[in-house]
Amino acid sequence: MTEPLIDIRNLEIAYGGGHMRAVRGVSFALGQEKLGIVGESGSGKSTVGRAIMKLLPPTAVVSAERMAFRDVDLIKADERKMMTIRGRRIGLILQDPKYSLNPVMRIGEQIAETYRFHHPKVSAKRTYAQALDMLEAVQIRDPERVARLYPHEISGGMGQRVMIAMMLIAEPEVLIADEPTSALDVTVRLEILALLDELVSRRNLGLIFISHDLNLIRNFCDRVLIMYAGRVVEVLEARDLDKARHPYTQGLLASLPRIEDPPARLPMLKRDPAWLNDLTVEVRR
Repeated sequence: MTEPLIDIRNLEIAYGGGHMRAVRGVSFALGQEKLGIVGESGSGKSTVGRAIMKLLPPTAVVSAERMAFRDVDLIKADERKMMTIRGRRIGLILQDPKYSLNPVMRIGEQIAETYRFHHPKVSAKRTYAQALDMLEAVQIRDPERVARLYPHEISGGMGQRVMIAMMLIAEPEVLIADEPTSALDVTVRLEILALLDELVSRRNLGLIFISHDLNLIRNFCDRVLIMYAGRVVEVLEARDLDKARHPYTQGLLASLPRIEDPPARLPMLKRDPAWLNDLTVEVRR
């Protein structure tokens, strides 16, 4: 068995001096694969991704038996060491490009800046050429024109491609994608997923794909971690999701809408208003 790219054992993350536990005993290993982390809002999935990058706020208390990237102990790594890892060896794609891209810098300059930070000895001309090549790699038409635009002049789907280009230009070994398609329409979402799938396969990356969309994860990833209340409750191959044994995973699967479901199975307020009353009572309890 090859050495994992990311190896995490018994990760604990808490706030409020350690009294509010956000992540509880999370363990997993990442190889050259697409690993999906699924859970509802507040389950701790994004917190795990940011812990790997050491981008949690100073109030976070982080401990683990092991949290390593290759041979680097991420728990002991100081900020100077992390600066050589973030972007260069581990990339992070955030949810919405309009909050991540600098609004006063042109697209090409932002991508070139990322490359220049990790390759300071490369000439400015060569750096900009690399930025254009990367825009072409993420299937943006007319990269020279797009490179001259500002973030507000491009669409959400194109902005997400730009974010992917920024993270891949330094040729990282691991990519963490935190809800990268949630703000996109269905057609653009499929294009971004196809692009990520191609790039991961071609570059032999390890991908951590964080999402609340179980249906998306099961069709895109190789393995799935199900998180609930800060814990990993189940780990299984994506193709085996229908064999899930944990009640929470089974509940997530049962909540997925199916076209073949007859209307009689769904609660109808006009036909049975008592259903709404029962739900209200349960929520108040």
